Amino acid sequence: MRNNSTPASERIISSHYDYRKVFQYIDSKGKELYGSRFVLCAGDQNILLQLAAYFLRDEELCRKQQIDLDKGIMLTGPIGCGKTTLMNLMRYLTGNADRYIMKSTRDVTFEFIQDGYEVIHRYSRGKLYNAEYKNFCFYDLGTENNIKYFGNECNVMAEVLLSRYDLFVLKKLVTHITTNLSATELEETYGNRLRSRLREMVNLIGFGKEVGDKRK
Repeated sequence: MRNNSTPASERIISSHYDYRKVFQYIDSKGKELYGSRFVLCAGDQNILLQLAAYFLRDEELCRKQQIDLDKGIMLTGPIGCGKTTLMNLMRYLTGNADRYIMKSTRDVTFEFIQDGYEVIHRYSRGKLYNAEYKNFCFYDLGTENNIKYFGNECNVMAEVLLSRYDLFVLKKLVTHITTNLSATELEETYGNRLRSRLREMVNLIGFGKEVGDKRK
């Protein structure tokens, strides 16, 4: 996984997209969805540009930033920095074929309590050919807990993501994720095997640790 940090001004100039207008659209959509107090932070421009380039399928800019359009996105950063909000807004830059569903990892584990192991297939193999369930952004990875089902403990999200990795290799199935966990914390929570798979599955885009909680 690679963290990208080329200055935003250089990347705007080098692209045939007018990202200033893209940012205006995202800001307008944010106000529509989250209210008039929503605002894009100037300090987030690098993050915004990388995300927008990816979801607009800007091959030229993504190539320069070493962003692989065949992989998904893992957006990382401190609690409250706006990861999930931005990923929700980026949905509106995609075409219908690439439109993904936002899904809380905690909700996935709650479904597992009710429905058992079928849930793992629900978010991977079971619905592969159903467009409604094909593309997901699993947000707040790491906030869910291991769940016991009939006495057997299961790390539900690890199983879901490992299943989706197999489909990424075989069918190019794309997965997006947000998390406030570091690489070390991901490995401690989900194991080295999943961390290794995530390197292959996603482009890493990260907020700095110094970013404050924007919800205050």
